[in-house]
Amino acid sequence: MHEDTERCARAVRSRDERFDGWFFVGVLTTGIYCRPSCPAAPPRPRNMRFFPSAAAAQRAGFRACKRCRPDASPGSPEWNARADLAARAMRLIADGVVDAAGVAGLAARLGYSPRQVERALLAEVGAGPLALARAQRAQAARLLIETTALPMGDVAFAAGFPSIRAFNETVRAVFASTPGQLRARAARPAGGAGAGSARGAAAVRPRAVIALRLPHRAPLFPGSLFGHLAATAVPGVEEWRDGAYRRTLRLPHGTGVVALRPGPGHVACQLALDDLRDLQAAISRCRRLLDLDADPVAVCAQLAADPVLAPLVTRAPGRRIPRATDPAELAVRAVIGQQISVAAARALAGRLARCLGEPAADPAGGLTRLFPSVAAIAAGAGGGECAGALALPSARRRAVAALAGALARGEIDLSPGADWHRARAGLAALPGLGPRTAELIAMRGLGDPDAFIPGDPGVRRAAAALGLPGSPAALSRRAARWRPWRAYAVQYLWAACGHAAGEMPAA
Repeated sequence: MHEDTERCARAVRSRDERFDGWFFVGVLTTGIYCRPSCPAAPPRPRNMRFFPSAAAAQRAGFRACKRCRPDASPGSPEWNARADLAARAMRLIADGVVDAAGVAGLAARLGYSPRQVERALLAEVGAGPLALARAQRAQAARLLIETTALPMGDVAFAAGFPSIRAFNETVRAVFASTPGQLRARAARPAGGAGAGSARGAAAVRPRAVIALRLPHRAPLFPGSLFGHLAATAVPGVEEWRDGAYRRTLRLPHGTGVVALRPGPGHVACQLALDDLRDLQAAISRCRRLLDLDADPVAVCAQLAADPVLAPLVTRAPGRRIPRATDPAELAVRAVIGQQISVAAARALAGRLARCLGEPAADPAGGLTRLFPSVAAIAAGAGGGECAGALALPSARRRAVAALAGALARGEIDLSPGADWHRARAGLAALPGLGPRTAELIAMRGLGDPDAFIPGDPGVRRAAAALGLPGSPAALSRRAARWRPWRAYAVQYLWAACGHAAGEMPAA
């Protein structure tokens, strides 16, 4: 979109928040870059330069605006809606792969050479993997500087910088301020901060607690999103408490607990982390869980063009797909829940967590376990004491063990950088895993916005009530007009059934 300069200039002049994250505008006369909705007076078109990413603007020498906080914009919806090399790379970079394994590790995960990955990202987002990771480290550093009382040396290494010098130079280059100036500015009463700016009490505890806001594009309908997460919550691993969805997290350097609460124009997020190096990975996983980088305007426009779905979309615009912080966990739970009720699936997953999950510390109490790793499930689900605890038919137990084993051995990749077609083929080859479950995993685990489940009982009931075809084959043909957003159409069909999961749960 950044190449359509006339359209971008109109969006900047109208301060249109819908385009935040789609592109960034650099101002030649000031040397800063902004989001399109920046409240400052818009520059003249001849002084604007447009970039596809914050990293590209930084690479061109522009500094982040202090009013609109462009580094805190919602992510581009393209990276969640596409499955090509650039999109897969962007999802892995957001998950911290470059900081953990370097560009060579990123390329190996994608199955390409580092040079090919560099070329693809430069063409798509105007910056290579290292520049994108640098921009991400700068954002993590700003969050830690403004929301904790950690010494700056601890902030530098927690954000992923190799040295204090690199930390100081990057912060000055990106934000035109020293780390100390950023902290002093954050300590003053907030006023005029951009949507999505981080706010929270500085706290030094055995487990670091950070409060921030997760921005999103409007509209967002939180009822079915949080309702679904609450209705399917695994006891001990997830819970709904005091108007917030809470769960334990398994992260690259340790564990964590997150509380997510819908707010006006944002989702309030409180993270308790064992290791602050996991901050950016935890934020990325929470955003994926809640589908916060989606483009609801495009989705609603496509679905509302169908007269059958139009009333559903008009009543509740902005429904999102409840996804997963760990796609492998979601896949195991999907297989456990085949052909049984939501309540029964919750109970079985809770037994599995008690049997094989590791203990977790929750500062607020209530959460006690991590969901078990696929390696632990592969070793324990096929037999032994946990097989009886699962109370599943033997064929289903073998299916769970086969799936967990394939995931543990790396034969099937469900990570953010996975190839969606290859993952589907791997799932279809497993015994006891039907096409309905594979599409559910594709929708909620892989994040494919066009995944469709025509054989799902809830989808079929809603289709019958709306006068849509009843057979899966006929419904799939009818749903072709909803592409590429059929997964969002499923959310509207599920909500039309009147299930409790379609509404915001009681506090």
